Amino acid sequence: MRISLSRSDVTFSAAPDQSLLDAALGASLNLPHSCKGGNCGSCRARLLQGEIQYPNGPPLGLSEAEVADGFVLLCQARARSDLRIETYEITTPDQARIKRLPARIERALPLSHDVMGLFLRLPAAETFRFEAGQYIDIMLPGGRRRSFSIASPPHDARLLELHVRRVAGGEFSDRLFDQAPRNALLAIEGPLGQFVYRPRVPTPDGPTPGIATPGAAPMLLVGGGTGLAPLLSILRHVIERGIERDMAIYWGVRSERDLYAHAALEDLARRSPAAGRPARLRYVPVLSEPSPDWRGPRGFVHEAVLEDIDDLDKYDVYAAGPPAMIAAVRSEFGRRGVAANRLFFDSFDYAPDTLDRQRMSASTKS
Repeated sequence: MRISLSRSDVTFSAAPDQSLLDAALGASLNLPHSCKGGNCGSCRARLLQGEIQYPNGPPLGLSEAEVADGFVLLCQARARSDLRIETYEITTPDQARIKRLPARIERALPLSHDVMGLFLRLPAAETFRFEAGQYIDIMLPGGRRRSFSIASPPHDARLLELHVRRVAGGEFSDRLFDQAPRNALLAIEGPLGQFVYRPRVPTPDGPTPGIATPGAAPMLLVGGGTGLAPLLSILRHVIERGIERDMAIYWGVRSERDLYAHAALEDLARRSPAAGRPARLRYVPVLSEPSPDWRGPRGFVHEAVLEDIDDLDKYDVYAAGPPAMIAAVRSEFGRRGVAANRLFFDSFDYAPDTLDRQRMSASTKS
């Protein structure tokens, strides 16, 4: 099937059993997407011509009103005919083209009981440009892939830092934790995703990438679990590049032992106003199941934000974490006045084959 993008002359092919998103990524087109599980709605596109189907039923990430208005989710839809779709397209060559490269595991550093810091070295002869907030895919046998956000900033790309959480039935994470495969060679694809830092600089000639001016909107970053990784890349980019932004980050985890980057975030908060740096950062950890000794905020991280901040409509909001957290942020923050074009999100979900393995494991134990 031929898929054409209405806002350009770009076309690509899709097999009947292939999602439109996978077909686009296979053609090195980085179309908008996030969770790939049909939950977050990031890959929403309008179907202008043709017919699609959803093999697994209607996705949760589309409302009935959106379906009636002709919207589809690229990560779930399969083509039943040639299609013409309308979606946001990447305009710069560096963003549009995805590379597949070998990457060597330089080191694997345990950050907590269930999170590993993975540091990948890319070939010296290759240029790998990415934006703060983007992610890569690690390729597995059989065409399967695992997506991980880059925690390091673009200006410090000698090693790509990933935060890998161990999950039950996780083919990649189990091997990483059990075997500690230092110097192992991986294949990666990227950069991917449109969850990126946006400078929001009004000038007569339009935005100037990477620069902010006095008066730029403050930034609110909301992370859940390893959703911290892309936010850490954005924080380091802003602070270490001397960009003038006021920032607050709320990071939600279960208990004290899950605060695997607590010291690093405290250090960033200390460094941000020092030595004449224009970026200012406030860090708030939030625990849903803390010990009795915990003196900080308790509960869900988005609720802590709603309790602390009255004027949410003044912020650019970046949220990254599990689908339930993203859904709550989109709904509750919208009700509090955050405009849709100032809310950026990245939904972290399990890969479909990991969910299948977890279900199979549960069924054999029951």
